[in-house]
Amino acid sequence: MNVDQTPVPCRLDVALERLDATFRGMTAHPDERNCECHWGSAEELALLKVPDVELDPDLLRRTWQASDWDDSPSVMRRILPQFAAALVTGLVDDFDIREAGRAIARGQWHEGPPEEAAAVQEFLHAWWARTLTDPDPAVPAHVVFALCAEATAVLTPWLNTWEATTHTAADQHLAQAVVQWEYDLRGGDQLPWTCWGDEDEEAALRAELTAWLARHAPARLRAHGASEELLHHIRLIGLSGADRWDDPHWNDCTY
Repeated sequence: MNVDQTPVPCRLDVALERLDATFRGMTAHPDERNCECHWGSAEELALLKVPDVELDPDLLRRTWQASDWDDSPSVMRRILPQFAAALVTGLVDDFDIREAGRAIARGQWHEGPPEEAAAVQEFLHAWWARTLTDPDPAVPAHVVFALCAEATAVLTPWLNTWEATTHTAADQHLAQAVVQWEYDLRGGDQLPWTCWGDEDEEAALRAELTAWLARHAPARLRAHGASEELLHHIRLIGLSGADRWDDPHWNDCTY
């Protein structure tokens, strides 16, 4: 696995600058439209067709949240540098940011020119690396992880980076993520975030996440001082069917 050796704070700054340079000058399609009653005014729509004009936070939010654009990729390319900066600085609130990964995916960046795809991919990787080594990130690690998963429809690279990051903060984020995720994974066999793929895709992602946690998390969290209760919860996540329900620690859980 290639791991970028650039110091993580600098790497994110460089990635944001690259994103800005790559998408500079882009606009929404000239014929793009949206409902004035539900989205915004004609004057606001016109701003999306002018390059490099900063949008006010409310207009930015309405633009990335809207999923009914005629040409979503061009709209997302228009706002992506400002949107990315808002994400990493915590200007998108915790509720809204859970939909942000899907918004990035609507930009279909992986289908665009190679330089655009590379810029978006590097931004996500740099942000994830920065988050893992930050003891108090602007956005919780488990939220950034879900965003990256939704933006790319894969878990493997994000899990690999987590596994390779031997940092106290990364261990703490893992413990916090397990606390946030184990109810859904253990009690309902569900991904702990909204997945926009089909049932088979969601099942595959859930299986990969549970297998990784069961294999990788116990030793790491035990060394980090995790409670026996939390370690049992992780172990139960790795079980299925009667093996889970008949486990003596299953009764410690209420659903």
